[in-house]
Amino acid sequence: MTSDVIVVRIYIHEKEHGRRTTLQQEILNLLHDQQRVQGVTVFRGIAGFGASGTVHAADLLRLTVDLPIVIEFYDKPEVAQAAMKLLHGLVPDGHVVHWRASCSDLSQDQPSE
Repeated sequence: MTSDVIVVRIYIHEKEHGRRTTLQQEILNLLHDQQRVQGVTVFRGIAGFGASGTVHAADLLRLTVDLPIVIEFYDKPEVAQAAMKLLHGLVPDGHVVHWRASCSDLSQDQPSE
């Protein structure tokens, strides 16, 4: 059995600040406390650049690092869409992408004992 979900990816940098704390922490708090999405994964990149073209990379020559962060989650369409509305104004425009996907319910495929 499968169900329809929306996958959401948020692209930020680890030094970006939100209203009270780091943007990453504010997004995690919003997704956990307010929206209660099924789960969130945060990926820390080793290098990347955005529209400005400034390369952010982890290497021994750089004393300060501002690496790219990708925050990803998926949930039922109504939950994901509500979460994206809450992200509006918190995350810079153009830094949230989403798409529809199917999620297999693997517990349905397991033989019962």
